[in-house]
Amino acid sequence: MTQQSISLAKLAAQEVGMMVELRGGAHFVSRMATLGFTPGAPLTMVQNFGHGPLIVLVRDARIALGRGEADKIMVRKRNHHG
Repeated sequence: MTQQSISLAKLAAQEVGMMVELRGGAHFVSRMATLGFTPGAPLTMVQNFGHGPLIVLVRDARIALGRGEADKIMVRKRNHHG
């Protein structure tokens, strides 16, 4: 069963996912890739209050993102069985 990708902004705090796709212009994609958001990269939501900026852990770096940016980063939630 193929798991649907969702926007990073929808992950709750402490949820773990894998980066799937960046949906934005060349500048946005380039900037996010420089920060470590590349396909297959594991990430953990550190802080997400459901509004305003959020903090995500990617490649051992905590990155603060605006909600609009997070909406363009598509992820798959990681299954809890391992």
